[in-house]
Amino acid sequence: MTSPVPKHKERKAPAAKTTRKGVANPAENVVDMEMSTGADSHMGLRLWLRLLTTTNLVQAELRRRLRTEFDTTLPRFDLMAQLERYPEGLRMTELSRRLMVTGGNVTGITDQLQKEGLVVRDADPEDRRSIAVRLTPEGRAAFDRMAAAHEQWVVEMFGGLSLDEKSKMHERLGKLKQHLRDSLEG
Repeated sequence: MTSPVPKHKERKAPAAKTTRKGVANPAENVVDMEMSTGADSHMGLRLWLRLLTTTNLVQAELRRRLRTEFDTTLPRFDLMAQLERYPEGLRMTELSRRLMVTGGNVTGITDQLQKEGLVVRDADPEDRRSIAVRLTPEGRAAFDRMAAAHEQWVVEMFGGLSLDEKSKMHERLGKLKQHLRDSLEG
């Protein structure tokens, strides 16, 4: 991911803060990658670490809220989100590719969701060796509730930015994304 930081530039992350109940807040436990660079570091590296730290903070909070509010995990939510987009279902191999995880991970999550009645497995009519997974009506209803809450949480987390700031950041990240696609594909 990144090259090791020289010992003289290492900085310790602040101690994790705890809630009123004395439980560590997962969002506070995310290591701030930016702290590992000094003022003399390249701006590209500093920007990458800021993006990574921000992503880690958002993911930690989403994981916490999904666990607390819905007794579920982010990987389960992500798998259901993929299936919500494809009502006819997706092959296990396609789910694995889209989620960028191993087939074993998809199988484990799917097994649990199937036990809970949230997904079903169907033999693929085009290839009997292949299995397609789709949401059940109960799974779709459960996902709809989670997705609505998830959207509100993300809106809330980005609430510290004005609409103009979010629009400009979105545009600039889009430009970076296109640059990366162009340079990595070429």
